[in-house]
Amino acid sequence: GLTAPKPATKEIQEIADQVKLQLEEKENNSYPVFIATEYRSQVVAGINYFIKVCISNSNNDYIHLKVFQSLPHENKGPTLTEYQTGKTRDDPLNYF
Repeated sequence: GLTAPKPATKEIQEIADQVKLQLEEKENNSYPVFIATEYRSQVVAGINYFIKVCISNSNNDYIHLKVFQSLPHENKGPTLTEYQTGKTRDDPLNYF
């Protein structure tokens, strides 16, 4: 199942940073502010990370990322599988 929400760590910020370009290409947008604040994880054949990211200096501009990290021996970076825009700081980070 999905872990309880936890504050984002340096590792989670690095994962968010690694998929930022994938998000920017899909949204045709750039995000000068991109701060991971919270995350949940789910062990599958690899790990799904659900990451809440602040994208402006406002408390009401957040994106939720769903990122798949394959098993280490596959040597693949994280992949942005889905995302949700238009979130606020208080929106719960749920499975999607």
